Parts: sequence; structure tokens; C-alpha cells
Amino acid sequence: MDKDLEELISYAREELTTLSEQGCETWEWERRVELIGREAPPDAAEQMEAVCHALRNLQPVSDFPYDEPSALDRVRPRCPEGPRHISVTLSTVTLEDKTLGAWLGRICGCMLGKPLEGWDHGKIADLMEVCDLEQLDDYLPECPENNRGVALPEGSPVLRGNITHGVRDDDIDYTVVGLRILEEHGRQFEPRHVAEFWLAHLPYHRTYTAERVAYRNFVNGIWPPESARHRNPYREWIGAQIRADAFGYACPGRPEEAAGLAFRDACISHTKNGIYGEMWVAAMLAAAFACDDAIKAIEISLTEIPRESRLSEALREVLGWHADGLSAEDALEGIIESYGHYHPVHTINNAAIVARALLWGEMDFSRTIGLAVQAGLDTDCNGATAGSVIGALLGADAIPEHWVEPLNDRVETAVFGEGERAITELAERTRRVQDSP
Repeated sequence: MDKDLEELISYAREELTTLSEQGCETWEWERRVELIGREAPPDAAEQMEAVCHALRNLQPVSDFPYDEPSALDRVRPRCPEGPRHISVTLSTVTLEDKTLGAWLGRICGCMLGKPLEGWDHGKIADLMEVCDLEQLDDYLPECPENNRGVALPEGSPVLRGNITHGVRDDDIDYTVVGLRILEEHGRQFEPRHVAEFWLAHLPYHRTYTAERVAYRNFVNGIWPPESARHRNPYREWIGAQIRADAFGYACPGRPEEAAGLAFRDACISHTKNGIYGEMWVAAMLAAAFACDDAIKAIEISLTEIPRESRLSEALREVLGWHADGLSAEDALEGIIESYGHYHPVHTINNAAIVARALLWGEMDFSRTIGLAVQAGLDTDCNGATAGSVIGALLGADAIPEHWVEPLNDRVETAVFGEGERAITELAERTRRVQDSP
């Protein structure tokens, strides 16, 4: 099959999956795509181009039970009532501790999950048994030889005993990018500023799925918000959700403002629940600075995304399971049963895993990031996000030393002009952004 035709068919299949999840009737289009692929007529590429163009016009069926706009002026009226601003006075010492705690938590959680990215919870359970681990309460050790079919890269710089600093990961890159955007453009930055910063400071080969498509669109002169939609079947995947942190850090106690900043970042590459994922995390982090309770932070964050969205429904279901006294294991089974049909790096299933970790983590740092990673799927992203939130809730002083000491206060990034940085320096720069108008 011609390579261009093969790429068009692959795109159409992925796009149809996304459209089906968004409530569109797709079966007739799926049949047409498969027919073109099977018969490969001389004008197959032209037919597929026509199909791909037509898919842009599909709309959810009339009885689709969700209301999921992608424009902020339509999102905001669909959000529940919430505090928007939490009236609490935070001392300089507290802000410094929580800001550093959030950065450290994000890096530690990412490092724990990085070697297990894409694993399911069953395979992780096998690894834990082979390594004689009852829970993931420290960085992973070297994996002994075994007959269970599990292994970790020997000598990996993210394994216990090999760690000398925080290794580069897109979960950290985007937090640094968000900080730089705020430093250079302030709180009034526009989506175009983010797109242009990516082009100037972020290597294309260090972007993935929705971000890579958006980057390609920028190069071709397709700018936000169209860059999020054009030939981008990954627009509800987790990419925007992992870019939220700097915007949450910048707005301690101000979840509405944090969600608004996150929207301007998310809309360059994502739509609908892809956007809501970033708004949710940013709002949750802003609330975490002003709360001492993970449940409260999650509840507040849910007032910043549309109630009648699939993401809100999933997170409220996880909250309900916790209130009903389900075990962490039963909650994970529920997530898999209800949301296992989504791609392993979709926003919704991974957000539910993060919420589960925070709720059943019982305000214990190690247990929280351990639960986030042990659940599988996008383990580095979920470990990083759960770690960021619990780090903001607890502060740096409450993070056990065995997580922090191996990092030697250093983390590397792929962001041009940043390279390797002191974690404390990033926290200090974030504090200056918090104090800026």
C-alpha cells in the first residue's frame, strides 16, 4: 500500500475512535475507510482525503448525554458554583515550602513512574513480586532475573542506587515551559505566545502525539485554536494535562485564575476533555496551596470544568467510591471497568488514576505516588501529577528524604536555554511569578 494512503487510513481510524468517544455516529465512515483500504482503488488517496475532510463536520448525536464545548466563554457557564478564590493568608515560609514541595513531588513521582511507562497494573504487580516489594514506597531497584517476563533496563539512571539527578522527561519540560511563558509574557499571555515559544525553545522530537501534531501545524502556518483540531486525533489525550503545573503553582488559592491560564495553554493542541484535564490539574494545584486535604482540593478543582463532561463524571465517580468506603483495589477495578476502553494515554482514565491515588493515598507522600504508578497506564505522567499535588499539600519538608536526596537538587530539561537546573532555583523563580501581577 502507498505510504501516503497508509498514513491517511491510520489517521482516519484514530480520528473515528475520537469522534465515536465524543458522541458521533461513525459506523458508516468506519466501513468506508476499511473498504477503501481493502480494495485500494486507483484514486484511493483522493477518496481518503475526502473522507478525512468530511470527518471534520461530524457532530455528536442528539441524545449524547454530555455537553463539552472547547471555547472558554462556553466552558465557564457550564462549570458548577465554586469558591473561585480561596480566602486564606499564606506566609512567605509556607509558600516557599509548598512551591518547592510541588516541584520535588512532580520530579520524584515522574522518576518513579518513568521505567514503567505503558505497563498495566498486572505487569507492575509481577515486577513488585519479583523485586519483593509490598508497595512502591521508594525508587525502583534493579530487577533480578526471573521467569515472569518482567525486566527493567540495567543501569537505568532512574533506578535506586543509580540516581544522581532528575532525568529529562516531557512531564518536567512542560512545567519549565509554563514557567518561562509566565516569566516572559506574564499572566496575560495568549495561546499564540505558547505556540511560538515551542517553536523557538522545544525540540520537535521531544514532543509526542497531540503536541507533535500541533507543532507540525504551527510550522505549516496553522495557529491556535485550529492547530488543536487539524488532523489531530490525539486532542483528548493526556498531553495538556501534564502541562498544567506551572499555571497552578502561579495561582496559590486562586483555582479559577489557574484554570483560565491552563485553558490558554491547552487550547493550542487539545479540545474538550483534553482541555478540561489541564484546567482540572491547574485548579487542583491552586487549591492544594490553600488546603490541607486532598479531598477538598479535588472537590474545588471540579468546579472549574463543565459538570456535564465525561471527565467530570469520571472524577465524581471516583470521589463517590471513596466516600462509599471502597478499597483502593476495588476503585482501580472500577476505573478499569468503566474507563478501560480509552487509549492508555487518554486524559480521562489517567485522571481517574490520579484522583484515586490522592484519595486513597491518605495524605502520605510515598503511598500517593506509589498508588499513582502502581495502577499502570501513563505511569510517569500520573506519578508526576499526583506527586505535584501531594507535594503542594504537604510541602517540601514533609517529603521523605529518600526521595529527595538522590536528586542532588538537579533536574535536566530539553528546553533550550534551560538545560540542567537546580530544583530550588526553579522553585524560587516560581515564587517570583506568584508575586507578580
